[in-house]
Amino acid sequence: MTTPSEKETRGDARAGHAPTHPFFGWYVVAGVCIVMTVCAGLGFYNLSVYLKAFISSEGFSVAATSGATACFFVASGITGIGVAWFIERYDPRWIITAGAIVSAAAIMLAGYVHNIWQLYAFYVIFGSGYAATALIPGTTLVARWFARRRSIALSIASTGLSLGGIILTPVSVHLIDANGIGGAAPWLAAIFILGVIPVTWALIRPSPQSMGLGPDGDEIQRDETGVELPPDGIGFDAAVRSRFFLLFTAGYIFVMMAQVGAIAHQFRLVSMRTGSDDTAALAIAVMAGASIVGRLAGGWALAWMSSRLFVLGLIATQAVALCFYAALHGQTALIANAALFGLTVGNLLMMAPLLIAEAFGLKAYGRLYSVNQFFMTLGVASGPALIGVLEETTGGYDASFFLVAAGSLVAFGLIAAAGPVRHLMDQHAGETAGD
Repeated sequence: MTTPSEKETRGDARAGHAPTHPFFGWYVVAGVCIVMTVCAGLGFYNLSVYLKAFISSEGFSVAATSGATACFFVASGITGIGVAWFIERYDPRWIITAGAIVSAAAIMLAGYVHNIWQLYAFYVIFGSGYAATALIPGTTLVARWFARRRSIALSIASTGLSLGGIILTPVSVHLIDANGIGGAAPWLAAIFILGVIPVTWALIRPSPQSMGLGPDGDEIQRDETGVELPPDGIGFDAAVRSRFFLLFTAGYIFVMMAQVGAIAHQFRLVSMRTGSDDTAALAIAVMAGASIVGRLAGGWALAWMSSRLFVLGLIATQAVALCFYAALHGQTALIANAALFGLTVGNLLMMAPLLIAEAFGLKAYGRLYSVNQFFMTLGVASGPALIGVLEETTGGYDASFFLVAAGSLVAFGLIAAAGPVRHLMDQHAGETAGD
């Protein structure tokens, strides 16, 4: 792909002419989308595939493996705090590159996992690498490059999360089934490296200001002396103590407990109930495809409707889909429900960074989102383990999926009580104008 040079872009902006090339932010969106495709396909959506492979090859229990999966998200959440600090001060491309190398190294080590401690070490290393390549750097970059068109840009960029499930997770299933996890590991690691690092340096730039532009391709905002204005928004200390941030973050703990727990066990649930790994892989692909459609439609719809009401509708729909997973057994019904669940998966993942940017601006976005992600790991980490323990205890997935559906309803109540999103930035703008 040919991209405009920084000199050409700055020259057009400074001369006040219409740019001769597309706004570079869309190249950044494409780059983030590809990186997320690789990260999600070999990481997020692939966790249930790794879970099944370790159980089959090493005889680990479902509960032990589910607990190890939780370590992936805990390590990701802790590492994310450091990632946010780094990308506020340095070029995000370096942290993405380091994350890709760490993730690929973890995948290479998967073939050497034979003991429980090695299983947990694999998930900790992989989770740390994932945090440095996926959501925090990706959403921060898109938020920097876009303001008016942020929901559309973020919906396109985060489509990579779903494309990974469609394109790479089935490839991973085939490679592991044919060669075992040890034989598949070098191929999966190579895909991770080649799919992330070259794309990052070819298509991504740290900010529009680094190319002489403002968000959406506008001119850089300056004060009366010509000095570039800092990013607008609410400071970290005030934002992190606000009612909206506290209740929204608490609600998303339950949202992600339910969602990630279901995703981590969906492959095994469908495989057990239909007797077919191919059907289970199809269910994941259908879920991912539905999340693409839902996310793109959601990005467009958010220009016309309340983001808070949209999120509440998604959470209610997720609760319904999880109840269906608890009750359904037929192949067609499970595939159809995967589509319903997918509509919520894509949009709920997108809405957390979008709502934080909408509520608090860009001044402390990276740190706020990383803190939100850190606490979300309480739900993300507990979901797979909770479902795994209940599955072994009750001898099936029925009770566990009804329980996480109830967790979604708790999230609905917390976010409903958080209050309007735009009130915070509107209040901040009023205070600034008064000063």
